[in-house]
Amino acid sequence: MAPTPRLRTPRLRVLAAMSGGVDSAVAAARIAEAGHDVTGVHLALSSNPQSYRTGARGCCTLEDSRDARRAADVIGIPFYVWDMAERFHRDVVEDFVSEYAAGRTPNPCLRCNEKIKFEAVLDRALALGFDAVATGHHARLDGGVLRRSVDEGKDQSYVLGVLTREQLAHAIFPLGGSTKAQVREEAARRGLMVADKPDSHDICFIADGDTRGFLAERLGAAEGPIVDALTGHVVGTHQGAYGYTIGQRKGLHMDRPATDGRPRYVLSVEPVTNTVTVGPRASLEVRAVVGERPVWNGPVREPYEPITCAVQLRAHGEVYGCRAQLSGGTLHIELDRPAAGVAAGQGAVLYDGDTVIGSATIASAA
Repeated sequence: MAPTPRLRTPRLRVLAAMSGGVDSAVAAARIAEAGHDVTGVHLALSSNPQSYRTGARGCCTLEDSRDARRAADVIGIPFYVWDMAERFHRDVVEDFVSEYAAGRTPNPCLRCNEKIKFEAVLDRALALGFDAVATGHHARLDGGVLRRSVDEGKDQSYVLGVLTREQLAHAIFPLGGSTKAQVREEAARRGLMVADKPDSHDICFIADGDTRGFLAERLGAAEGPIVDALTGHVVGTHQGAYGYTIGQRKGLHMDRPATDGRPRYVLSVEPVTNTVTVGPRASLEVRAVVGERPVWNGPVREPYEPITCAVQLRAHGEVYGCRAQLSGGTLHIELDRPAAGVAAGQGAVLYDGDTVIGSATIASAA
C-alpha cells in the first residue's frame, strides 16, 4: 500500500469536495490525517436528485450524498451539503444542450470542473476563509503546476486543463501519486464503505445514458438529410443533427450503403442547414487544430512564438506531438501526424512531458 503523502504545511483550512465516491473520500481522509483542518462538502447538483443517475453510477444522486456523509463521519470531519443545482443547470446542462444545438460536442466534465468545482465552489470557499479546495481527481500538483497521475489509466489532468494558475494555487489533489487499486485498498483499510463502489463513466445528468434522447426532449425532432461527401447523394435522414458527433460510425441509419462497401463516419454536422455529412475514415484526418478561449497555466510563458509540445484532444485519447502558438487570443496547433475524429467543443490540452502547460476549446480542425 502506498504511504499517505505528506501534504502542505503549515496547517491549512481545506474544503474537501466529497462526491460520494471512493476517490474523494480517500482524498479527504489523507488531508485530515496530514493534520489539516478539513471540512467536507457535497455538491447537490440537481433540484430533483432522483432524476439523475441512480445505482451508485454518478455523483449527483441521493445515495451519493448519503455515501459522502457516511465517509465524513468515519473520517471525523464536519460535513455540509451545498445546493449548486441552479448554477450546475445553467453552466453545465444548458451549456451542454446549446453546444450540441450549435453542432459542437462538449465535454461536460471539463465545464463542471471549470464552472462549478473550481469557480463557484472555490470562490465561496475562499470567501469563507478556507485556504484551498481538495478533490479526488487523479492528477498531481507540483508547486502549482499540474501534472499527470502516476496511474495513466485513471489520469484526469485532461479535464483539469481548463483551470487557471490562480485556481491551481488553491487546489489540492492528494491522489496523484497513487494508483486506483491503492486508493481502493486504503479505503477498505480505513473502513470507508465506498471502497468497492463502482466508478461513474457516463454523463451524470443523463439518467438512462441516452444522450440523443436527452437532447431530443429539449431540442425537439428536426428531420434532415444525411449526405455522402464523396457522391453528394442523400443516403439517409435523421431526426436532429444534434444527435451526431464528428467521427461517429454507429447509429447513422443510412438508407443507402456506400458504393465502395466501406463504413461511413460523420465528417461534419451543420446546424444551419440541419445536414449531417458522412464519408470514409480517411476524410476524418486532420493536421491542424484551432482553439478558442485559451488558458495558459503551465510553468512557461504564453507561446507567442511556436513551441514544440504534445496535445491531447479528448479525454483518455491519444497524445500527438505538435507545434503550438498563440495568436490574437487563438491557439493554433499543427500536429506531427494526422488525428481522426477531432470534434469542435472538445478540449485541446497541451503537455510538456507529463506537465500540463495550457488548454483551449477546439473551434475547428482541418
